[in-house]
Amino acid sequence: MKILTVNAGSSSLKFNCIELPEQKELISGYFEKIGDNGSFYTIKMEGTKTKREVDLKDHSVAIEYLIEELLTNHIINSLDEIDGVGHRLVHGGDKYSESVLITDEVIKTVEELSSLAPLHNPANILGVKAFKKALPNTPMVGVFDTAFHQTMKEQAFLYPVPYEWYTKYGIRKYGFHGTSHKYITRKMQEKLNKKEVNLISCHIGSGGSICCIKDGRSIDTTMGFSPNSGIMMGTRSGDIDYSIIPYYIEKSGATLQEVDQILNKQSGLLGISKTSADHRDIEIEISEGNEQSLLADKMYIERIVDYIAKYYVRLEGKVDALVFTAGLGENAREFRSHVVEGLHALGIYLDEEENMNVAGFIDEAKDEGIISNEQSSVPIYVIPTNEELMIALDTYDLIN
Repeated sequence: MKILTVNAGSSSLKFNCIELPEQKELISGYFEKIGDNGSFYTIKMEGTKTKREVDLKDHSVAIEYLIEELLTNHIINSLDEIDGVGHRLVHGGDKYSESVLITDEVIKTVEELSSLAPLHNPANILGVKAFKKALPNTPMVGVFDTAFHQTMKEQAFLYPVPYEWYTKYGIRKYGFHGTSHKYITRKMQEKLNKKEVNLISCHIGSGGSICCIKDGRSIDTTMGFSPNSGIMMGTRSGDIDYSIIPYYIEKSGATLQEVDQILNKQSGLLGISKTSADHRDIEIEISEGNEQSLLADKMYIERIVDYIAKYYVRLEGKVDALVFTAGLGENAREFRSHVVEGLHALGIYLDEEENMNVAGFIDEAKDEGIISNEQSSVPIYVIPTNEELMIALDTYDLIN
């Protein structure tokens, strides 16, 4: 079966076509600047990337080009060969705890939840409607970023604010990166040959979240009402004292909207280092003696260590694996080493040689593996995440 996975933004559309059950990626692409000047798209197939500059008036036009590429490159011979389309939907609130077939009712509910994700849900639904128009007879599946975390209990997802904030306004921890954490859970269930796995899953990229998984289910995660909570990230602040916000507004004259922009786009590694949100740049600057970048790195690592330790206690030390995934988690070897140094009190140790041998962006290195030594109380894995494959697998399961 050939499954399309789709991640639609307000001016972008990312897709993959995956053949299942073989789990073979046939083609992928990314449409950018939809509805704007200078629009273009890139197609990647068999390791070759091609860029085409075209006028993308709206998402429907992008889908026309997408279908043309599928036909021209002989991925399909007719539209009937597209067996399903899986859509990434950012926010399902507490309405959806698993992926669902997209109906008119689902579209209406996701639109109603747009106040929880105003930048993402409307764009996601824009993509759904465009594909429904182009492929009216093809099953569509919605895969929610928040769904995996809906197994959290009240004591984990509620904030210590008036309870009516939750019942009236839906203010609670929702969690994000759920598709990635779900994929890691599924992979580890296969590797460990057990369903009820206890994991600490560290999705560390430009955005980052850590998930505490007990018996194969999320029981807590670092991101909360929004993706800006938890650990510090590339440009996001992560957890801060809320009183900073009115104090800064009073002192600086900034508006609430400006502060929100600063905390989301100008904080984290960028805010502390003052130079970059990219940890690769931070590493270079540290090697050149940049004290500000070193401080940013130390803060970053300390906050990650704190959450791993917290979740280790939450799981009563019964942890089947600590897993690093996403951009930094998969590739930043020295970064992983520094994080694990902070976990020695828990008896968690690296095999430094194995750690240096795992980095997906280096040709001679492995892209996954066990990087802990024999004395470590918890096995440490590096597992590449694959959210597109997880979306395809959920779509495949539902339409079958």
